[in-house]
Amino acid sequence: MSRTLRRIVGLAGAAALVAVPTLPSQAVNAAPTSATVAAATPMGVDTALGQQDGSTQTVRGYVVGQPTASDQVVTDSFPNDYAIAIAATRGETDTSKILYVQVPSALREQWGLQSNPDLVGQQVDVTGALTSYFSHAGMTGTSAIALADGSEPEEPEEPEEPEDPEEPTEPTDPGEYYSGTEGLEGQALKDELHSIISNQSVLSYDEVWEGIKDVDEDTQDTSSVRLLYSGTTSPKSNNGGDADNWNREHVWAKSHGDFGTSQGPGTDLHHLRPTDVTVNSTRGNLDFDNGGSEVDEAPGNHVDGDSWEPRDEVKGDVARMIFYMAVRYEDGDRVDLELNDEVNNGSAPLHGKVSVLKQWSQEDPPDAFEQRRNDRIQANWQGNRNPFVDHPEWVESIW
Repeated sequence: MSRTLRRIVGLAGAAALVAVPTLPSQAVNAAPTSATVAAATPMGVDTALGQQDGSTQTVRGYVVGQPTASDQVVTDSFPNDYAIAIAATRGETDTSKILYVQVPSALREQWGLQSNPDLVGQQVDVTGALTSYFSHAGMTGTSAIALADGSEPEEPEEPEEPEDPEEPTEPTDPGEYYSGTEGLEGQALKDELHSIISNQSVLSYDEVWEGIKDVDEDTQDTSSVRLLYSGTTSPKSNNGGDADNWNREHVWAKSHGDFGTSQGPGTDLHHLRPTDVTVNSTRGNLDFDNGGSEVDEAPGNHVDGDSWEPRDEVKGDVARMIFYMAVRYEDGDRVDLELNDEVNNGSAPLHGKVSVLKQWSQEDPPDAFEQRRNDRIQANWQGNRNPFVDHPEWVESIW
């Protein structure tokens, strides 16, 4: 099917297509029919901002940029295609007057701002549930986006071939997200990063299931997630607690600080990954270090009595998740997490070994999969980023 026809099917005003059946590949979260969308009278942004009741509505407004935090909308150098911000007037900068709109994967090619920056200033109709997004008045589960005048936006350029997700790529810097860190190092840099990344939406433990299905989605099979330690895939629907299921691995072991599955450190997607239930049990709450016997169910990983060594392809990923947790959760939070160069940390709020983690981060730099995961967590779930994926050089600056 042509890209143009795919866009037409998603248009809110495409009443002419009522008689055209929607194929499964065109549906977005059980999108309403064209007739339903066309019949809806768009409400204004001001009304939508005050009606955050979860109801499905069509809202009309001008695209003013992309939300990157609860109080920030960027107007150029867009980091990805995951969200747009609309307002009642062109050029609006007051975030209290702006609605944050989630752009699901099926609509991003046509409506994401990284691919379509010329959409800024255009008046659009968006259909979805009026509910908080980025801890801000917003719309999620977006099922249709259309230009308000019924015309079609220009076709975006054909995307380049995706990069090999296992190949290292250049670190990304998402706009002004890290503004204020210039020239800082050591504890001063750690403190400033803590302040920046603490501005986040906090998930429930049940929401983590859906979050993982999004951010750990396999690049080749979108119905599956990629398991952290084994490197294999498993259907998204195969989550659970049985031996052949995948479950939610706390990379910073939840007993290290005894935070369990509490909201915050226990539900932070930046360190929660899908793993085979049996492999997760084998890792347990071990610290990280080199050595041990190879794990039968996850070749390439090694375990001994006091430590776990992940496979080479994710050593850096593991290290950067641990670094994130040590910066995100400080004194005054649910728990103050810190690094040391030990194993057998037990229930203390400590994780090791920092010297080995630093080595792993250097030897296995961020790849496209890890960067995509960081983008999705910010855009779709928590509104914050792992700074060590964007700036792996900060590891040495702090530790």
